[in-house]
Amino acid sequence: MDAIQKELESRKSEIKTEMELLFKANMKITDWDVPEADDNEAAKIILNILQETLDEIKVNVLDGKYDYY
Repeated sequence: MDAIQKELESRKSEIKTEMELLFKANMKITDWDVPEADDNEAAKIILNILQETLDEIKVNVLDGKYDYY
């Protein structure tokens, strides 16, 4: 395992927790802004937004945008 893999593996749990916190924060904000919101529908929409963003980041990575970050 190289140094990058080792470093990111050591922070994997932290990264996953941060993603979950981002999701939960947006669920709370949706509940505050739209009290009668269908939580299941909101969750699906938020997941789609997060996935869309991850897909965009993936394209940027493949295009070399982060090669010299």
